Amino acid sequence: MGQVEEAKLSCLNILTYHRELLVSRLKSLQCIVDNLLACGFFCEEDAEIIQRTATKTDQVRKILELVQCKGEEACTYFIYIIYKVCDAYIDLQPWLKEINYNPSEDMTVMKVVNTDPISRFYGKLRHEMSRDTSFIMSYGQQEETRLEDLYTDTVMELLNDNNESMGFLEDLDQLLGEHAVFNPQGETIYIQGDAGVGKSILLQKLQNLWSKKELRTDAIFFFKFRCRMFSTFKDTEQISLRDLLFKYNCYPDHDPDNEVFDYILRFPEKVIFTFDGYDEIQEDVDLINVAEVASPEDKAHPLQLLLSLLCGKLLKGSQKLLTARTGVEFQSRVIRKKVALRGFSPAHLKTYINLHFKEQDYRELVSVQLDASPHLCGLCSIPLFCWIIFKSFRHLHTMHDSFELPETCITLTDIFLLLSEVFLSRSASPAPSLVKKRTRCPSETFKAGLKPLTAFAKLALQGMKRGSFICSQEEITACGLTEEDLPLGFLRAVCEYDASESPGAFEFLHMTLQCFLAAFALVLDEQAAASSILKFFTECSRKRGRSCLPFNFCICGSSKPNEKKPFTTNEHLHFTNLFLCGLLSKAHTSLMEHLISPVLLKKKQSLLKSYLSTSVKSHLQGLPQHKGDKRKKVHVLPNFLWILRCIFETGSKDIAQMTAKGITADFIKLGYCNVYSGDCTALNFVLQHRRKLLGLDMDNNNISDFGIKQLKPSFCKMTVVRFCVNHLSDSSIEILAEELCKHKVVEVLGLYSNHITDDGAKLVAQIIEECPKLQVVKLGKNKITSVGAKYLARAIQKSKSIFDVGMWGNTIGDEGAEAFAEALRHHPSLTNLSLSANGITSKGGKSLAEALKQNSCLRIFWLVQNELCDDAAPLLAELVRANTGLSHLWLINNQFTVDGLKQLAEALSHNTALKEICVKGNQLSEEEQNEFREEQRLRFH
Repeated sequence: MGQVEEAKLSCLNILTYHRELLVSRLKSLQCIVDNLLACGFFCEEDAEIIQRTATKTDQVRKILELVQCKGEEACTYFIYIIYKVCDAYIDLQPWLKEINYNPSEDMTVMKVVNTDPISRFYGKLRHEMSRDTSFIMSYGQQEETRLEDLYTDTVMELLNDNNESMGFLEDLDQLLGEHAVFNPQGETIYIQGDAGVGKSILLQKLQNLWSKKELRTDAIFFFKFRCRMFSTFKDTEQISLRDLLFKYNCYPDHDPDNEVFDYILRFPEKVIFTFDGYDEIQEDVDLINVAEVASPEDKAHPLQLLLSLLCGKLLKGSQKLLTARTGVEFQSRVIRKKVALRGFSPAHLKTYINLHFKEQDYRELVSVQLDASPHLCGLCSIPLFCWIIFKSFRHLHTMHDSFELPETCITLTDIFLLLSEVFLSRSASPAPSLVKKRTRCPSETFKAGLKPLTAFAKLALQGMKRGSFICSQEEITACGLTEEDLPLGFLRAVCEYDASESPGAFEFLHMTLQCFLAAFALVLDEQAAASSILKFFTECSRKRGRSCLPFNFCICGSSKPNEKKPFTTNEHLHFTNLFLCGLLSKAHTSLMEHLISPVLLKKKQSLLKSYLSTSVKSHLQGLPQHKGDKRKKVHVLPNFLWILRCIFETGSKDIAQMTAKGITADFIKLGYCNVYSGDCTALNFVLQHRRKLLGLDMDNNNISDFGIKQLKPSFCKMTVVRFCVNHLSDSSIEILAEELCKHKVVEVLGLYSNHITDDGAKLVAQIIEECPKLQVVKLGKNKITSVGAKYLARAIQKSKSIFDVGMWGNTIGDEGAEAFAEALRHHPSLTNLSLSANGITSKGGKSLAEALKQNSCLRIFWLVQNELCDDAAPLLAELVRANTGLSHLWLINNQFTVDGLKQLAEALSHNTALKEICVKGNQLSEEEQNEFREEQRLRFH
């Protein structure tokens, strides 16, 4: 029929002509009938006739018949309903375009009420999502804070499948977008981060934005799950995908024909899922061996449904966001995009302070105390710890005249003791006093709250032993807790694990709080043998390889696994051990003596100290060592980081000295160990006792500017300083310049891929000038322009020791290249130089080539990914003919043509030193490349 204008053909005739198409595609009939009734085109008798019709297709025929009987206006309104309620009639939208439908002005004033089950469910889901996510519930019980009043972004780094940085998210909308997708066939956006870094609150923010229609997405359905829910199902329990979606979110109303679920199956791209806390699932692996769930109609164990959703076996094309702790890796073929949460930057922390403290006096007081304590700032880079510190400050400052934040030696144990003091003080002071207490006595608060504290601790330990983060009302009662104890704040009721929405399940405020209380239980227990405090140390010492079993099974089929629970990680056990070290430290002896027998306390302290000493010696002896670059190197394992944390929590100078003495290597490699800024204090606590010089490689971590401040006392001993890929700004370089120039022992400085600008480059230039032993400087992938390049070039020109400089991926341009050219002329020591990816054109290339003719020292020169063309070829050819000693010249991915390369090839016949000129990726065809087959040193591959 082609396109038919509404004016040329009546709507009645259109319905007649397209009757067969409408009968086959028209769904959601109730919405049509409801609106025709409301506007008076249908009467109740008409509706009853339609209802009595046996099949859906016959009902459509009856509706069309009745509408056409009512005349042209009814037919026009019928089409207008389809136009207005587009989500319900998505299959008919192409038809509307085909008939070139545009409603008349008279029709646009007609009211259409969307009673379609799909649209109703969308509205209901948004309403309930808004209700559930508008307040921050995860960190408090008695007080609620609006999400928008306190939510603060964190540093969100995009990673590829090799965990290499691909930049940073600028806003949450980018999380769902195509930017930084490394696997288009993947189904899952994987968000990783340490405990307390803000994974759950990030998902809550996304959910809240969607509920308010402020998230840029076409998705009309959003289903949220917490992964620990899946550990509550019995082994034999099976449910359908439909029940999993609706029972644990909300059910559609008035949907007798199952239209909502059918829509989800047909249009999975309209659905977003969030699964929070994958690392917490502790289901038996045998469940994974069940055949994959490929049919949405089949019933299966909920864990099987989860895995099938993540792998794309179910609802392929839907968007899934999955969070897990750092270190839990999955198969790349499953992951679409990967994001690592890095915590608060200094700017984020300032924003959070302003949101948390509305009063200017409080803001200034907190800011001053944070500025005075780099370690406290480092701890505050983790949002959970920051919240605890700020919450404790506000509460205790309100209650007492003299409260201030702890000094620089604050530990994680101190933080959780503060939180516990706040919670226990609620029972001690049920009504707020009008007069502040002049003195604060934590021991009195803990003594007064010892009974509930002991019960909460017992409950936490029981859960830790069985690997559970959820407790029932019966378990709570069995531990001696009463209804009056529950509002203190340690626990919160959860109903998402139970479709009845009754508060039959509880969980601790956060996994780390459960770990802290479990450690408290080990200390307080006077019945068990004193050696029982070492239980979790023993478990952590067992070697457990990482497992990607869930996804191996999901994709590759099943085989019998070695591990009983591949989902289980032991980070919660490490945290428990860490808190045990803190509670049994000398610093907290005076408090703990009020809670348990001093004799037993001393015995447990001695046992722990003896165990740590033995463990440290054993660990250091077992570390892999090798010699290279005249240094004895040791690459520590991630478990060593937990040992350092435990040593710092103990505050034991003896153990720290013993550890420092046990590090016999000259070079420690801590790369890819997930070190964050707060760990730098623990590292410094040990390294400050080392007398010999030491090289330290901390590449690819998350230490940030806070961490550099904490390491300041140790820079006097460092010969190798490698902090590549660590989110450092110029303020870190300022500290490095001050310390390294003071002690002048540094030989290697690695600062690749940070946030260093020209101001930072000027400070690095100072280090190059003033440190006579400095040989290697790596500054690639920073934000250095020609201005910074000039500072660096002048410093390099003066240096007699430097031999390797890396500047890949900055923007120094031709001006920067000319500055480096001057530095290269007659330089006595520089052998390796990379100026790749710096926007250098032939102008800069000519300057460099001209200068290098007067340099007999440089051996390796990289100008990869610049903009050199044939204009630079004559001078480069002259450089080659000069036979200066240059052995490797890389010109990959420039703009040379066959003419320019002919000049280089001819010059090579006069050169005996050059081993290769790499010219891959220039502007030559394969046929033109073959012309140079005889000159094997001119390499195209």
